[in-house]
Amino acid sequence: MAHSIFNEAYYKTFHEKLREVLRGPNIRSQTLDQLEPRARATGKKTVYGSYGWYSVQSSRIAPKTVYLGSERIRLPRMTDVQKKIVVGAPEEMEKVLHLLRTLPFIHLRRQMGQNDTFNPVVNLYMSVADQKNYRIAYMWGNTMFPPTGRPGPEFTMIHIPEEHQLHQQVLVLPEYNLNICVGSDYMGEDKKGFLRQAMWAADEQGMIGLHAGTKIVTARDRRDGKLKRYGVFLFGMTATGKSTWSCHQLGLDEGDGERTEVAQDDIVFLREDGSAFGSENNFYVKTDVMPDQQEAMYNALVDKTALYENVMIDAKGVPQFLDESLCGNGRAIVFRSKLRIKRGNRLVGIAAPTINIPPLGEIDGLIFAFITRRNTIMPFAQELTPEEGILAYLWGETTLSYASDPDRAGESVRVVGTDPFIVGSRAQKVNRFHDLIMNLVHRYPGKVRFLQYNTGGMGEIIEEYEENGRRKKRMVRKTERVPLNLMAAIQRGDLRGTNRYEKGILGAKSIASVEGASLDEWDVHKMYSREQIDYYLHDLVEGRRKFTEMISNEGLKPEIVVAAERSFSIDPLRKDRGRIAVPADFPGRTKEQPVVIVKEQPSPARPRRPGSWRWR
Repeated sequence: MAHSIFNEAYYKTFHEKLREVLRGPNIRSQTLDQLEPRARATGKKTVYGSYGWYSVQSSRIAPKTVYLGSERIRLPRMTDVQKKIVVGAPEEMEKVLHLLRTLPFIHLRRQMGQNDTFNPVVNLYMSVADQKNYRIAYMWGNTMFPPTGRPGPEFTMIHIPEEHQLHQQVLVLPEYNLNICVGSDYMGEDKKGFLRQAMWAADEQGMIGLHAGTKIVTARDRRDGKLKRYGVFLFGMTATGKSTWSCHQLGLDEGDGERTEVAQDDIVFLREDGSAFGSENNFYVKTDVMPDQQEAMYNALVDKTALYENVMIDAKGVPQFLDESLCGNGRAIVFRSKLRIKRGNRLVGIAAPTINIPPLGEIDGLIFAFITRRNTIMPFAQELTPEEGILAYLWGETTLSYASDPDRAGESVRVVGTDPFIVGSRAQKVNRFHDLIMNLVHRYPGKVRFLQYNTGGMGEIIEEYEENGRRKKRMVRKTERVPLNLMAAIQRGDLRGTNRYEKGILGAKSIASVEGASLDEWDVHKMYSREQIDYYLHDLVEGRRKFTEMISNEGLKPEIVVAAERSFSIDPLRKDRGRIAVPADFPGRTKEQPVVIVKEQPSPARPRRPGSWRWR
């Protein structure tokens, strides 16, 4: 990376100028109550009394997001587009100062978190030259809390949607607690801008920011008959089911004292004692929800408090949550207090009394569950060792679906911690997770568990072919997603201790039996031949190996690299492959941890993809 393209001296000068500019007479402080009527004036009222709006930009502009500052916070790899933005950043930032002096702005001050230690004060400066921008500030403000004076760092975000889309970009200056978004009117930039900053700040304070939902689950342990309380962390990338399963009741027996209490659905800050601080007051969720499958979420969506973004609202004012004609990323702010389920003739709230998870010493256990979405050979549940759980965090994987991207269907996507908002070295984030988790495992034997859930399907076959000189794909055999009631039964059984796991083809223990449900039709050996299974194993390992090599170059701990190498032994086609190199100058390496050298070995013939077989 060409470090000379970063102008650290200018970033400091800009920050000094900014403090004065933000006191300008054209910037008015506002409260949520003051913003509400202005926001509603540009919205569409629904039959439920809720409001909806449409944005020009319907997703985050991650490809145009850059980190500006010292070497330790920069993106490990930058595209040509991002390099161009970095080079032009000083000029754009001078323009931002000019616009801040010229356009009408509002300042909304809120608080993230509710605890006694870490409650970032978050300041949004939103341009309202376009009156529709009031709704962005109003929607975002409803995800946060009113300021209370509790301790926490102070963050600032400047948002100027009116900038031309040709100059669209997000400039992140973590060391100055500052984010700038120009040329986009998507509310998600404000939400993630502040949360990204908070995760970095939490890491700096000895915690670890996690892209995970959390809940407290009370379940009766069938082995000793006692009711037990667990803190559950659910990791997952967009569209894998993180919000769904954070809010799902799992069919637990409330009459017997069992229940699920929802804490968070997106970002938390894990501490050394196993506790976790929550961040948000309300949730920003995808709206492709069905009432019979996601009851609590649906009830919150049809409440008058819901705030929609890019959701189809028909001529009669009825939100059509499953109609994605206008946008495939319909979103809404739903209030935690409105997450309710029907019990008898009344609706009962399922939100936890606090957004925080208590220390491990005060509950019966912690469960770290990693949600992925695959459609071939991965079982619907795996029980992981702590070592395997850390690797699941490292790989943070899912696959692209045929519906979302036919040309890339079936391809693995890997993001460390399922967290695309990591500032600086991803390897250091994995190292921090490793140290914190292993410390908990050693301090509380038997109280920390690791699971992986596949919310996709099994048995899919996609065929590759060539057309007009291009490689394309077609669906040969489609698979249905895991039935929701089966996934609920699996998770319920894990909490009650009634599931049975056996060593599976992926090396970890795979789900073998579930109380009240049959897994017979999901036997991988009934879906694929041994040769096909070998292909999928080889493909999975090769992807994990390449990703591990890339992250290792950022300073991954040797013991994590060695654990990854051990896991690669499931590959039946490439046992002769050498090992991943551990950087010789890695600060944690000792004489007892020798450098592991990669041996270049010829690859065996690559097997045919499963789509090349005929099916009868």
